[in-house]
Amino acid sequence: MKKRQREGQIISPAGRAVRWFFSIVLFLYTMITFLVLGATVLDSFKTKSDLIMNMFGWPKQFVLESYQEILLKDQFGQYFMNSLIVTGCGTFCCIMLAAMTAYGISRYEFKGKQAVTMYLLVGMMFPIQVSVLPLFLILKNLHLLNNLAGMIVIYAAGISLPVYVFSRFFHTVPVSLDESARLDGAGEFTIFVKILLPICKPVIFTIALITAIGEWNDFYLPMVMLGKKSVRTLTLAIYKYSTEFLKYMNVSFAAVVITLIPIILMYCLFSRQIVEGLTGGAVKG
Repeated sequence: MKKRQREGQIISPAGRAVRWFFSIVLFLYTMITFLVLGATVLDSFKTKSDLIMNMFGWPKQFVLESYQEILLKDQFGQYFMNSLIVTGCGTFCCIMLAAMTAYGISRYEFKGKQAVTMYLLVGMMFPIQVSVLPLFLILKNLHLLNNLAGMIVIYAAGISLPVYVFSRFFHTVPVSLDESARLDGAGEFTIFVKILLPICKPVIFTIALITAIGEWNDFYLPMVMLGKKSVRTLTLAIYKYSTEFLKYMNVSFAAVVITLIPIILMYCLFSRQIVEGLTGGAVKG
């Protein structure tokens, strides 16, 4: 308490009560999430009969029957690769396009700059369902329906939030860095790639994770744009299992676990960079 007083950060009793309330709520939410996740993982190692008789208990015997069925008998491996390609390429293209757009907005003055900024901000206010029909017609005219490239184009165009975040960060980077690089003969592309991108690496990781999670878990757009079985993503495969849950009960849990693995690995590998990106933006903003 004395340390907080020296720093001028005296917390009132009401503030402490609010902090405790939100801490308890977040703790309960975390515990419930871990319990649900743990139960899902355990259920994926049960046989179908064991799952029916003992859904919430410990498995009588750990078996890989569900994983063998889903990986060997079904096309789940292909669905996994489809999701990986769409999410990886879509996220990369979205990040690069957003970073370059934000660089132009934050570093240059041009006619219509405010209109472009407002247009991007308005893009965050409308749900994707509003634009499904125009997107469908555009992909149809481009012959990109039932094509992974069409989904990559759609995901790459979702730059409203990333542009806003990158713009805020670029405004905190001194323009003198750009000017000194130009004096050394560097062009705009060199300044962008070799100076600004390395500086905003934590922000890139943060935006990439947020974007990748949204694209990996997306169900609505693939359902509308991908009708062919060969280009289905994981969310469409899981939807097929969930519509016939009693038939694919054990397989459904295994599919969910496999779908969660890439996101959990990504967060575990890059959690430090993500936290740096969030805290760095908070301090510099």
